Amino acid sequence: MRAGPITIVVALLVILAGAAVFAYQGLTLPGDPMPTEGWIALTLGVVFSLIVGVGLMVLVFYSSRKGYDEASQFRSDDRPE
Repeated sequence: MRAGPITIVVALLVILAGAAVFAYQGLTLPGDPMPTEGWIALTLGVVFSLIVGVGLMVLVFYSSRKGYDEASQFRSDDRPE
C-alpha cells in the first residue's frame, strides 16, 4: 500500500478514537440534569425532524408513482428544426 491510503485510514481511526473518548466522558461524568426547557427543545426538534423526514418520503413516493421520475420521452415531431 502507498502512504496516502494508510494516512487516511490512520486519520479516520484517530477521529473515531476521539469520538469514542468524548462519548465515554459525556456518558460517565456527573453533571446537572437537563432543565425542562431542554427537554421541550429536544422533543420539538425530534418531532419537527420526523415531520420533515416523513414529508420528504411522501413526496418521493408521490413523484415516483405519478411518473415524475421517468425519463423524458421526445417524439420526432417535437424537436425544433
